[in-house]
Amino acid sequence: MIFRQLFDSVSGTYSYLLASRAGGEALLIDPVLEKVDRYCQLLRELDLKLVKAVDTHLHADHVTGLGELRDRTQCVTIMGEQSKADVVAMRVGDGDKITIEGLALDVMYTPGHTDDSYSYRMADRVFTGDTLLIRGTGRTDFQNGSARAQYDSIFNRLLKLPEETMVFPAHDYKGDTVSTIGEERRYNPRLQVASVDAYVELMGNLNLPNPKLMDVVIPANMKIGLHQHALAEQGCAMRPRDAIPRLGQPDILLVDLREETERAKHGTLAGALHAPYPTIGDSLKAGGMLREVAAASHRRIVFFCAFGERSAMAVKAAKDAGIPDAMHLEGGIDAWKKAGGPVIAG
Repeated sequence: MIFRQLFDSVSGTYSYLLASRAGGEALLIDPVLEKVDRYCQLLRELDLKLVKAVDTHLHADHVTGLGELRDRTQCVTIMGEQSKADVVAMRVGDGDKITIEGLALDVMYTPGHTDDSYSYRMADRVFTGDTLLIRGTGRTDFQNGSARAQYDSIFNRLLKLPEETMVFPAHDYKGDTVSTIGEERRYNPRLQVASVDAYVELMGNLNLPNPKLMDVVIPANMKIGLHQHALAEQGCAMRPRDAIPRLGQPDILLVDLREETERAKHGTLAGALHAPYPTIGDSLKAGGMLREVAAASHRRIVFFCAFGERSAMAVKAAKDAGIPDAMHLEGGIDAWKKAGGPVIAG
């Protein structure tokens, strides 16, 4: 496995690059905007293709690199389903899995620092975001934080993991890089409390100053979505209310870009062809499945995904492949459902 812990000294943020092999797919956790050049250089050096970029929560101390990485690499951006970010390509919930070639992360909802805080677990390690730090815990006094919820996340979720599980947080300000669940249970001073009420009192008396750039960073991190209106202006977007009456018409080829787990969880559209987003480049090439089906059936491709990000990027890929009339469903299946569109089991 390829594993890199990358550090931003300005915000004290750790980002994590994961891949199963050189030349394969990669995933990045908690990227920082100012470090995107470095991430891209490392991806080139290790011959990796970034396919997913994940934030553990809506950050208040640095601008996320999700949007810039999406624009540069066409990766899938991921946050928790409670996130206030305007658009990400995929939203995950407790018990889901995030997968790339050869690796899988178990999704754990661990609110408290914020109400959209998640941790991501592999077999021998857990990425705890700002929930559990090394000899500390994330503050709980803004962004709908809750010391009571954080106590539950830590004591009833994270500390239930095997003692040898390595802990990789999103921040450290003392130079520490890794701990274990066992170490934190024994030596983390904020966890040496007798009850949830004692923890709530402890966290309520920290009196920490707000992050210096919070008033700038939080609004920026809430507006990371791909600007889908540009496709609408080009006539390449179909609004759900216009698309619903056209469902099943013979001139339309609906293409579902989501993963199997998303289709099973949220349903799909009747008659849709499944072509997962990571395969779309090959599928659109000469001789590719999607290109051949569209040509043989003389149907116009209409891509859709969860929220419209992947489908918007697929339209660009189709144009680059010489298919100029491809469209996408604006806002994805989420907007389709809100408009009253029917779905079937995925």
